Parts: sequence; structure tokens; C-alpha cells
Amino acid sequence: MRALSYCLPVFLFIGIISGCKSDKQKKIAPPKAGTSARPPQEIKVEAFELKTSSVSEKLEVPGSLMPYEATELRPEVSGRITQLNIREGQQVAKGTLLVKLYDDDLQAQLKKLQVQLNIYEQTASRQAELLKIDGISKQEYDLSVLQVNNIKADIELIRTSIEKTEIRAPFTGRLGLRNISMGAYVTPATLITNIRQENELKLEFTVPEKYSSRIKAGTVVRFTVEGQEKSIPAKVLATEEAVMEDTRSLRIRAVVQGRAPQLIPGAFAKVQLDFGTDNKALMIPTQAVIPQARSKKVIVYRGGIAVFETVTTGVRDSSYVQITAGLKAGDTIVTTGLLSIKPEAKIAISKLN
Repeated sequence: MRALSYCLPVFLFIGIISGCKSDKQKKIAPPKAGTSARPPQEIKVEAFELKTSSVSEKLEVPGSLMPYEATELRPEVSGRITQLNIREGQQVAKGTLLVKLYDDDLQAQLKKLQVQLNIYEQTASRQAELLKIDGISKQEYDLSVLQVNNIKADIELIRTSIEKTEIRAPFTGRLGLRNISMGAYVTPATLITNIRQENELKLEFTVPEKYSSRIKAGTVVRFTVEGQEKSIPAKVLATEEAVMEDTRSLRIRAVVQGRAPQLIPGAFAKVQLDFGTDNKALMIPTQAVIPQARSKKVIVYRGGIAVFETVTTGVRDSSYVQITAGLKAGDTIVTTGLLSIKPEAKIAISKLN
């Protein structure tokens, strides 16, 4: 009886282990003959057949009108104003005397030098006659001529200093508001007024980097201003030598053709750029483009398989975008179910546009 009591637990333990093994064998039992795993189902999608079409590439960018020439008028030397000929808003011609500074001391020096010059010239003239009869040496005559030339140089220096006491209009234009009054003492840091040449205007605007190679000097652009529906032409004068790093755009300056009275320097302008018509453009629906971190992709249907292609885009509108690289005419582009499709997945077209 005691031996039976020792053996009973052993038999129970063996039975439990056998039962566990049989359960595992049932779970991992191979499929019955004649059965197989279900193949992946095809994904139903809508697609778009890529064809060439005609597209007009236009761009509208903001711009500003500016005077053809504009500068600040400041004195070259310090001094007291003795003459003031500035009328605010007045149109003045090039060379008009606007401001005169005190120059009596310079005028006195000029008169003194002119008297000295007259004396030295007479001396040099007499010595020239004496030199002909060997009355003086050649060296004495040369010293007299040197003195004459030195006095002439001093006179030119004084005249230059006198010219610096005059502020004249550098070009024909309209004066701004004056910041000084008669009798004021001014220095080279003093702003007298501004002058603008308004008979011609310039237009300044920027274009994105990708259009920088398509804008050349001589290109004609058109623009409109607030309250003016008719567009006005402007001819590109020059472009900046490099693209601005902060905005990745190119600054362009054009000359307005003609002069309309409603155009005011500083006014905002809408610049319309027309880069022509491309009759072989490839346009696809905007929703077909999958943006990536550093590129853009589209899904192309090829023999029932989804193929991801990297593309380069161009102009776009509200519904379509131009493909400039990565696709060719005749490709079938998937337009629906883009998020559920993986590379090399099987797809079936339910609708072809």
C-alpha cells in the first residue's frame, strides 16, 4: 500500500505533461492537404492618364515704385547759411544754387592771390625779355615761372573751397521738405533736404530663385497700382548679381515706360510676369503628389504594381500641378488611396480619368 501511495503522484505528473504536449501539437498542426494561405488582395484605386497639354506660365509678385534718382542734400563743409533758395516741393533744374554758406574769408584770400599772380606774371614777362639778351640767367627766369604756377595752383585750391560752400541741384528734380532755416550753422552731418527725379520712375521687385535665370535685362514686364486697372509696361534695367540668401529670391529693377500722373514714388505695385506658353506641359491632379522631407513622389501604375517615382514640379493652379521631371506622357498616375499603398503593392484601377 505504501509503494502505491508513492507511485500515484508520479503517474499524475506524467499525465499532465502528456496532455500539454498534445495541446501544443494541436495548435501547431500543419494545414490539411488541399488548403493554402490567402493571397493579398488588390487595392482598388482611381487613376489619371498623363497627357501633354498647353499651359501658360504666369507669376504675380509685389513691387514698389521708386524715383529714377533720389538723394539727400548735405553740405561738404561746415559754415553759416547766408543764402537759402529752397522752396519745398519746388521743381528745380540741374545746377540751380540752393544753399550758400559764408565764404568772405575765402573770397579775400582769392583776391590776394590774384594780385600776387598779376605781379609775378609781370615779373616773369620782364625776365623773359632780359633772358633773350642774356640779362639774367635761365635759372632766375625758371624760378619766376615756378612762382607763377604755384600762385595759379593756390587760386584753384581756393576756388574749389568756395565751390564747397555752395549746394546745387545734382539733377533736375523735385525738392522735399527742408530741415534748416536762414542763418543756421550746418555741418556735413546736417540734412538740408531731399531731391527726387520724378519725370522717370523705377520699379523694384523680387522673383523666386527658380525664375532667376528667366529674367534678363531688356525684358518687358507689366504692373498695376491701386485704383488703376490698366497695366503699365516697364523694361528690366538690371538684376542683382546674386540671389538673396535669406529669402532665396532675386531682386530686379525696371524702368517704367512713360509717365502716368497717378504713379507716385513709394506706391505698391502688382507685377505680372508672363514666361510664355508651354504646349508640351505634363499636368497631373494636385492630390496625386505625395510630399516627402526633401522630395516629392507620385505613384505610377505599371502592370498592376504600384511604383513610387520622384518628380520635380513646376507651375500650379488650384487643381493641377506641372511635372517637369520624373514622368513621361502615357504614364498612369494613381490619384486615390495614396496613404494605404506601399511600394510594389498590387493595385487595380477602378476608374481611369
